[in-house]
Amino acid sequence: MSAYISKEEKLIPIDDPSGKWSELYLLPEWEEEYCDVYTVKKHGKWIMLKALKKEYADNPEYQAKLEKEFDVRYNLMHPNLVIVNDFEVVPGVGKAIITDDVYGYSLRRLIDEKRLTPKIVHRLQTQLLDAMQYIQENHIKHVPITPEMIIFTEYNENLKLVNVGYDQTGSLTEQDTIADIESYGKVLNEVLDRLPTTLPKLRRIARKCEDKHHGYRTVADVQLDMERRNSGQLYIFICIFIALMAALLVWLSFK
Repeated sequence: MSAYISKEEKLIPIDDPSGKWSELYLLPEWEEEYCDVYTVKKHGKWIMLKALKKEYADNPEYQAKLEKEFDVRYNLMHPNLVIVNDFEVVPGVGKAIITDDVYGYSLRRLIDEKRLTPKIVHRLQTQLLDAMQYIQENHIKHVPITPEMIIFTEYNENLKLVNVGYDQTGSLTEQDTIADIESYGKVLNEVLDRLPTTLPKLRRIARKCEDKHHGYRTVADVQLDMERRNSGQLYIFICIFIALMAALLVWLSFK
Protein backbone atom coordinates (compact mmCIF):
# COMPACT_ATOMS: atom_id res chain seq x y z
CA MET A 1 0.00 0.00 0.00
CA SER A 2 1.17 3.56 -0.68
CA ALA A 3 3.15 4.73 2.32
CA TYR A 4 1.00 7.69 3.29
CA ILE A 5 -2.38 5.92 3.20
CA SER A 6 -3.93 5.87 6.67
CA LYS A 7 -7.29 4.97 8.15
CA GLU A 8 -8.62 8.40 7.13
CA GLU A 9 -8.22 7.59 3.44
CA LYS A 10 -11.19 6.09 1.61
CA LEU A 11 -11.00 3.19 -0.85
CA ILE A 12 -13.06 4.01 -3.96
CA PRO A 13 -14.48 1.15 -6.07
CA ILE A 14 -13.01 1.26 -9.55
CA ASP A 15 -14.34 -0.62 -12.58
CA ASP A 16 -11.58 -1.16 -15.12
CA PRO A 17 -11.79 -4.45 -17.08
CA SER A 18 -8.42 -3.71 -18.68
CA GLY A 19 -6.69 -4.01 -15.29
CA LYS A 20 -4.71 -0.84 -15.89
CA TRP A 21 -6.12 0.94 -12.83
CA SER A 22 -6.63 -0.53 -9.35
CA GLU A 23 -6.78 0.33 -5.62
CA LEU A 24 -8.05 3.90 -5.89
CA TYR A 25 -7.91 5.87 -2.61
CA LEU A 26 -9.32 9.34 -1.96
CA LEU A 27 -6.91 11.53 0.05
CA PRO A 28 -9.11 14.05 1.93
CA GLU A 29 -6.02 15.59 3.54
CA TRP A 30 -5.13 17.24 0.20
CA GLU A 31 -8.65 18.19 -0.88
CA GLU A 32 -8.96 21.49 -2.74
CA GLU A 33 -11.90 23.78 -3.33
CA TYR A 34 -12.88 22.20 -6.64
CA CYS A 35 -10.53 19.21 -6.90
CA ASP A 36 -9.94 15.92 -5.12
CA VAL A 37 -6.59 14.17 -4.84
CA TYR A 38 -6.20 10.40 -5.04
CA THR A 39 -3.55 7.72 -4.99
CA VAL A 40 -4.02 4.75 -7.30
CA LYS A 41 -2.12 1.92 -8.92
CA LYS A 42 -1.46 2.28 -12.65
CA HIS A 43 -0.13 -0.96 -14.14
CA GLY A 44 0.66 -2.01 -10.56
CA LYS A 45 2.67 1.13 -9.69
CA TRP A 46 1.43 3.74 -7.20
CA ILE A 47 0.87 7.24 -8.57
CA MET A 48 -1.10 10.29 -7.48
CA LEU A 49 -3.79 12.06 -9.45
CA LYS A 50 -5.83 15.23 -9.18
CA ALA A 51 -9.33 15.48 -10.67
CA LEU A 52 -12.38 17.71 -10.48
CA LYS A 53 -14.94 16.97 -7.81
CA LYS A 54 -18.16 15.43 -9.12
CA GLU A 55 -20.10 18.69 -8.87
CA TYR A 56 -17.57 20.47 -11.11
CA ALA A 57 -16.62 17.63 -13.47
CA ASP A 58 -19.00 18.68 -16.30
CA ASN A 59 -18.43 22.42 -15.95
CA PRO A 60 -16.38 23.78 -18.91
CA GLU A 61 -14.95 26.60 -16.76
CA TYR A 62 -13.43 24.20 -14.24
CA GLN A 63 -12.36 21.76 -16.94
CA ALA A 64 -10.39 24.60 -18.53
CA LYS A 65 -8.81 25.47 -15.17
CA LEU A 66 -7.63 21.91 -14.66
CA GLU A 67 -6.22 21.73 -18.20
CA LYS A 68 -4.42 25.04 -17.71
CA GLU A 69 -2.89 23.81 -14.45
CA PHE A 70 -1.62 20.71 -16.26
CA ASP A 71 -0.08 22.84 -19.04
CA VAL A 72 1.73 25.01 -16.49
CA ARG A 73 2.90 22.23 -14.17
CA TYR A 74 4.02 19.92 -16.99
CA ASN A 75 6.83 22.34 -17.83
CA LEU A 76 8.03 22.76 -14.24
CA MET A 77 11.03 20.68 -13.19
CA HIS A 78 12.36 21.11 -9.67
CA PRO A 79 13.48 18.52 -7.10
CA ASN A 80 11.12 19.94 -4.47
CA LEU A 81 8.00 19.96 -6.67
CA VAL A 82 5.93 16.87 -7.44
CA ILE A 83 6.53 16.07 -11.12
CA VAL A 84 3.53 15.95 -13.48
CA ASN A 85 3.58 13.06 -15.97
CA ASP A 86 0.31 13.01 -17.90
CA PHE A 87 -3.29 14.17 -18.26
CA GLU A 88 -5.72 11.34 -18.94
CA VAL A 89 -9.11 9.83 -18.19
CA VAL A 90 -9.26 7.58 -15.12
CA PRO A 91 -12.32 5.28 -14.69
CA GLY A 92 -14.70 6.61 -12.05
CA VAL A 93 -12.71 9.85 -11.72
CA GLY A 94 -12.65 11.49 -15.14
CA LYS A 95 -9.83 13.59 -16.58
CA ALA A 96 -6.98 13.84 -14.11
CA ILE A 97 -3.51 15.28 -13.73
CA ILE A 98 -1.17 12.33 -13.18
CA THR A 99 1.88 12.85 -10.95
CA ASP A 100 4.58 10.82 -9.27
CA ASP A 101 3.66 9.16 -5.99
CA VAL A 102 5.41 10.87 -3.09
CA TYR A 103 5.58 8.12 -0.45
CA GLY A 104 5.56 10.34 2.58
CA TYR A 105 3.57 12.40 5.06
CA SER A 106 2.24 15.93 5.02
CA LEU A 107 3.67 18.56 7.34
CA ARG A 108 0.17 18.86 8.83
CA ARG A 109 0.21 15.21 9.86
CA LEU A 110 3.74 15.47 11.24
CA ILE A 111 2.73 18.51 13.31
CA ASP A 112 -0.43 16.87 14.61
CA GLU A 113 1.38 13.62 15.46
CA LYS A 114 4.30 15.49 17.09
CA ARG A 115 6.83 13.96 14.71
CA LEU A 116 8.83 17.05 13.79
CA THR A 117 12.59 16.55 13.52
CA PRO A 118 15.59 18.91 13.12
CA LYS A 119 15.92 17.70 9.52
CA ILE A 120 12.34 18.77 8.75
CA VAL A 121 13.00 22.24 10.18
CA HIS A 122 16.16 22.48 8.06
CA ARG A 123 14.23 21.41 4.94
CA LEU A 124 11.74 24.23 5.56
CA GLN A 125 14.65 26.67 5.79
CA THR A 126 16.23 25.48 2.55
CA GLN A 127 14.18 23.25 0.25
CA LEU A 128 10.85 25.04 0.69
CA LEU A 129 12.47 28.42 0.01
CA ASP A 130 14.23 26.94 -3.05
CA ALA A 131 10.88 25.70 -4.40
CA MET A 132 9.23 29.06 -3.73
CA GLN A 133 12.07 30.90 -5.49
CA TYR A 134 11.77 28.61 -8.51
CA ILE A 135 8.01 29.11 -8.67
CA GLN A 136 8.37 32.89 -8.52
CA GLU A 137 11.11 32.91 -11.15
CA ASN A 138 8.62 31.17 -13.45
CA HIS A 139 5.91 33.74 -12.63
CA ILE A 140 3.58 31.20 -11.05
CA LYS A 141 0.66 32.47 -8.99
CA HIS A 142 -0.81 30.03 -6.49
CA VAL A 143 -2.93 29.75 -3.40
CA PRO A 144 -1.20 30.33 -0.03
CA ILE A 145 1.13 27.53 1.03
CA THR A 146 -0.09 25.59 4.06
CA PRO A 147 1.23 22.55 6.00
CA GLU A 148 -1.25 20.38 4.06
CA MET A 149 0.58 21.19 0.80
CA ILE A 150 4.03 20.21 2.05
CA ILE A 151 5.02 16.54 2.00
CA PHE A 152 8.16 14.97 3.45
CA THR A 153 9.27 11.73 1.85
CA GLU A 154 9.21 8.68 4.08
CA TYR A 155 12.87 7.65 4.09
CA ASN A 156 15.04 10.77 3.71
CA GLU A 157 12.54 13.50 4.68
CA ASN A 158 13.02 15.44 1.43
CA LEU A 159 10.42 18.15 0.92
CA LYS A 160 7.87 18.09 -1.89
CA LEU A 161 5.40 20.89 -2.57
CA VAL A 162 2.08 19.67 -4.02
CA ASN A 163 -1.27 20.96 -5.22
CA VAL A 164 -0.92 24.70 -4.81
CA GLY A 165 -3.18 25.58 -7.77
CA TYR A 166 -0.61 26.84 -10.26
CA ASP A 167 -1.44 29.63 -12.71
CA GLN A 168 1.28 31.18 -14.88
CA THR A 169 1.25 34.93 -15.56
CA GLY A 170 3.41 37.37 -17.45
CA SER A 171 4.91 38.66 -14.21
CA LEU A 172 4.29 38.67 -10.47
CA THR A 173 3.42 41.82 -8.57
CA GLU A 174 5.19 42.75 -5.34
CA GLN A 175 1.92 41.96 -3.59
CA ASP A 176 2.02 38.40 -4.96
CA THR A 177 5.59 37.93 -3.74
CA ILE A 178 4.94 39.37 -0.28
CA ALA A 179 1.79 37.25 0.15
CA ASP A 180 3.90 34.17 -0.67
CA ILE A 181 6.49 35.13 1.95
CA GLU A 182 3.73 35.78 4.49
CA SER A 183 2.33 32.26 4.02
CA TYR A 184 5.85 30.89 4.51
CA GLY A 185 6.12 32.78 7.79
CA LYS A 186 2.83 31.34 9.00
CA VAL A 187 3.99 27.79 8.25
CA LEU A 188 7.32 28.38 9.98
CA ASN A 189 5.71 29.95 13.05
CA GLU A 190 3.30 27.03 13.45
CA VAL A 191 6.20 24.58 13.32
CA LEU A 192 8.18 26.62 15.85
CA ASP A 193 5.14 26.67 18.16
CA ARG A 194 5.20 22.86 18.25
CA LEU A 195 8.92 22.33 18.84
CA PRO A 196 10.19 21.31 22.31
CA THR A 197 12.87 24.01 22.14
CA THR A 198 13.04 27.70 21.26
CA LEU A 199 14.88 28.92 18.19
CA PRO A 200 14.86 32.71 18.65
CA LYS A 201 16.76 33.65 15.46
CA LEU A 202 14.50 31.49 13.31
CA ARG A 203 11.45 32.88 15.12
CA ARG A 204 12.62 36.40 14.27
CA ILE A 205 12.80 35.47 10.59
CA ALA A 206 9.35 33.85 10.69
CA ARG A 207 7.80 36.93 12.29
CA LYS A 208 9.49 39.23 9.81
CA CYS A 209 8.02 37.12 6.98
CA GLU A 210 4.55 37.86 8.34
CA ASP A 211 5.19 41.61 8.61
CA LYS A 212 3.55 43.02 5.47
CA HIS A 213 4.92 46.54 5.96
CA HIS A 214 8.46 46.04 7.31
CA GLY A 215 9.21 42.48 6.29
CA TYR A 216 11.04 40.83 3.43
CA ARG A 217 10.25 41.91 -0.13
CA THR A 218 11.61 38.84 -1.96
CA VAL A 219 12.27 35.16 -1.27
CA ALA A 220 15.95 35.89 -1.98
CA ASP A 221 15.94 38.28 0.99
CA VAL A 222 14.63 35.50 3.24
CA GLN A 223 17.25 33.07 1.91
CA LEU A 224 20.03 35.58 2.52
CA ASP A 225 18.92 36.09 6.12
CA MET A 226 18.75 32.32 6.60
CA GLU A 227 22.27 31.94 5.22
CA ARG A 228 23.58 34.67 7.53
CA ARG A 229 21.99 32.87 10.46
CA ASN A 230 23.53 29.55 9.44
CA SER A 231 26.89 31.22 8.74
CA GLY A 232 26.79 32.83 12.17
CA GLN A 233 26.23 29.47 13.80
CA LEU A 234 29.12 28.00 11.79
CA TYR A 235 31.39 30.92 12.79
CA ILE A 236 30.61 30.35 16.48
CA PHE A 237 31.28 26.63 16.10
CA ILE A 238 34.65 27.32 14.41
CA CYS A 239 35.65 29.80 17.13
CA ILE A 240 34.81 27.31 19.87
CA PHE A 241 36.73 24.58 18.04
CA ILE A 242 39.82 26.79 17.66
CA ALA A 243 39.67 27.79 21.33
CA LEU A 244 39.47 24.15 22.39
CA MET A 245 42.39 23.19 20.15
CA ALA A 246 44.47 26.08 21.52
CA ALA A 247 43.70 25.03 25.09
CA LEU A 248 44.68 21.47 24.22
CA LEU A 249 48.02 22.62 22.76
CA VAL A 250 48.77 24.71 25.87
CA TRP A 251 47.93 21.75 28.10
CA LEU A 252 50.17 19.43 26.06
CA SER A 253 53.07 21.92 26.17
CA PHE A 254 53.04 21.90 29.98
CA LYS A 255 52.54 18.17 30.32
